[in-house]
Amino acid sequence: MLLTLKKGIIYGPVNSRRLGRSLGINLMPATVKVCSFDCVYCQYGWTKVRALGAEGAGPVPKIDDVALAVKTALAALPSPPAYITFSGNGEPCLHPDFPEIVEAVRTVRDRSAPGTKTAILSNSSRVKDERIRQALVSLDVRIMKLDCGTEEVFRRYNGPAVGLTLDAVTEGLAELARSAPVTIQSLWSGGAGGNLKTIPSGEDLFPHPEISAWIGRLERIRPAFVQVYSLDRDTPAKDLRQLGSAELELIAAKARAIGLQAESFVRPA
Repeated sequence: MLLTLKKGIIYGPVNSRRLGRSLGINLMPATVKVCSFDCVYCQYGWTKVRALGAEGAGPVPKIDDVALAVKTALAALPSPPAYITFSGNGEPCLHPDFPEIVEAVRTVRDRSAPGTKTAILSNSSRVKDERIRQALVSLDVRIMKLDCGTEEVFRRYNGPAVGLTLDAVTEGLAELARSAPVTIQSLWSGGAGGNLKTIPSGEDLFPHPEISAWIGRLERIRPAFVQVYSLDRDTPAKDLRQLGSAELELIAAKARAIGLQAESFVRPA
């Protein structure tokens, strides 16, 4: 079953397989997912609202409301979380005051939990915007999406809003990586709807044009780290196949072959 939307600004702490104990921040409305992507695997289902201010989008929290919610949540915890993470009901960078909110959250963190790191899980769609990019640089950890190597698969698999291109995302990620370490997260799946839909088995992964094109983009970005994983929850598309640990490790090894640090993540049994 798909996940229900976050009902407020703060959720968790949750135990993230990539970040450990993480206090989540949701900057999107509580009643609808707002995202510039419509990924076939999204744990919150299909995207019905692409932008804040569009029909069906609800109100978003103000800067002071976010800062107060984070301060209150940290004070209520028995111990500080490892991370404070921007994620939630869609793409956090769509919030019109995202840079100012990042600054406010960092100020609260410095006063209330100085050992806690700030992080974001982002689809990378706004990384070309300089204001957004500078806000991302000010965070401790940037986990940015790049699931595809070709524009054709990007449009089918991630369902970007009109005007978003994979080349622009790649260029923006490369610019970000020149200013601060970037972690690329890539979700791979087989089946008719997957980004590796032509793969019948792990032994046939290479050579594969989509993986080769993705590796080419990683060479341009030069991220500090690459996280390779597969399906972990129910998905809105039903024609996807979870990749196994051996297949994911083959993809991670391909990234390591060009000198990048890369790790595959598998859902615990």
